[in-house]
Amino acid sequence: MALQWLGDDVNDWPDVAEAQRERDGLVAVGGDLNTERLLAAYQRGIFPWYSEDQPICWWALSPRMVLKPENLHVGRSLAKNIRNRHYAISVNQQFSAVINACARMQRPGQDGTWLTQELQWALKQMYRAGHAHSFEYWQATEDDTGSLQLLGGLYGIQIGQVFFGESMFALRTDASKIALAALVCLCRRHGITLIDCQQNTQHLASLGGREIPRADFLRHVDSARQQPPITWQFEPVYWDELLPPKTDPA
Repeated sequence: MALQWLGDDVNDWPDVAEAQRERDGLVAVGGDLNTERLLAAYQRGIFPWYSEDQPICWWALSPRMVLKPENLHVGRSLAKNIRNRHYAISVNQQFSAVINACARMQRPGQDGTWLTQELQWALKQMYRAGHAHSFEYWQATEDDTGSLQLLGGLYGIQIGQVFFGESMFALRTDASKIALAALVCLCRRHGITLIDCQQNTQHLASLGGREIPRADFLRHVDSARQQPPITWQFEPVYWDELLPPKTDPA
């Protein structure tokens, strides 16, 4: 079957199983990136991924890389860096800056960025509508002003009890990992049960991510779609969800 160009109906999507058999997961092209269409796509396990010189391409991968919050692997070095608290974590304070930093990051095997200007605009609309969220990692500047600089972070989309992780960046060692760990803590605190990572990478696997069949992923998304609103705010006490405080020996 020929590749489908999307029309105005945001709920009109072709058969995903066929896309995986014949086109390595490319489901459709065209359409737009309005909030309604993006939500309809993510609820079906479909996401946009394309370059500036391409039409909008919509993908659904199988297997799907996911991270369950309870499975995050925190190595000794990362745990030490989390505990030293020489940083600050914020949520939804610099969404646009996180998007821009992710777009500028040079990544192995990538020429340019898939975060096109059009997609960045659409994600910022999702943020304004309360569907997209960012975690920011800050450290003090090296002068004596006491000001903070944004050195890492991530962003993604929440639908129900699933957080669809989109991208992250780091300008300091472990900055994005600590932002991810903060997200995991908030997920544990508020009952978000799955973080979608889309594609398998060695980095994600080292943090506890694993692949699951697309059918299992969609069942989870469908069953977890209805989630009461949560407070997107990080408190330092949330670290206890991940790293219980050390106790002095009796």
